[in-house]
Amino acid sequence: MKEKDNSRRQFLTTGLLATLAIGCTSEDPFTAAVDASVEPSGEKVKLLSVDGEEIEVDRAFLKPVPHMPSVSALEARAGFPGKKFVMVIDLSRCKNLKKCQSACNHMHQVHPGQGWIQIHAMQDAANTAPYWQPSLCMHCDEPPCVKVCPVDATFKRQDGIVAIDSDRCVGCRFCMAACPYSARVFNWEKPLITEVQAAQPYSCETSTPQKIGTVGKCDFCPDMVRKGELPHCVTACPNGVFMFGDMNEDTVTNGPETFRFSELIKDKAGYRLMEDLGTKPNVYYLPPVNRNFPFEEGYNTAAAQKGA
Repeated sequence: MKEKDNSRRQFLTTGLLATLAIGCTSEDPFTAAVDASVEPSGEKVKLLSVDGEEIEVDRAFLKPVPHMPSVSALEARAGFPGKKFVMVIDLSRCKNLKKCQSACNHMHQVHPGQGWIQIHAMQDAANTAPYWQPSLCMHCDEPPCVKVCPVDATFKRQDGIVAIDSDRCVGCRFCMAACPYSARVFNWEKPLITEVQAAQPYSCETSTPQKIGTVGKCDFCPDMVRKGELPHCVTACPNGVFMFGDMNEDTVTNGPETFRFSELIKDKAGYRLMEDLGTKPNVYYLPPVNRNFPFEEGYNTAAAQKGA
């Protein structure tokens, strides 16, 4: 059932850089920062600062910003034609490391404690063993959040992703009340971002820059998908808990491993949360059987992170 597919082993290898300065004679963006390990070249380059002032910076300290494909607001709202994205979460592999949460928070400018991914200690019955359960937006096919939004800020894309347009969001929180999975968070505070980041136009594909007074949630990282890479939570987890893929291709992967989606759900008794509500989630869970780690180790991990 498991298929080795090197073409799907694509990981996040470079960070996203904020544009700090732009060459006066070029349209190419650069970041400029003094690095003690870099020896100055003596060659000065004229740049425009974010305040519109002309400054001179040693060429050795310049780093080009990787080119990102330009995505229009219309494209971001439409999504990828012919795709139906799905996620599978293997509860037998989760150790409460929270690396998924940290990566998601960092890349989406989310405040600590307001993560779009939450990990809960669960126990189905008094005589069953507890386990760790990551929880996030279910990207439902019948999303109640979309139906109640009065300004079309929350919308459903053709590829199955439920997204948020913060430029439209008025902070009424109707969507939060409608979501049965408590998957949404409200931005009560100003985001922890630079002035440069805050000045960037909002993108429905990156869900950035974050804005105070708006709602945020998991977006399945469509910007990474556009680059042929996996969502941040998938690549950050060292235990392969998260698997992401296209239901139309009947394939999901965590990077090192690739599975037939239909066979995986059938053979491992996969299920969806609150299916009786008729929301038709696109996040599936595999039950916590034959676990990789004792449940108690997750508490040790949480305690270590809290003290760090």
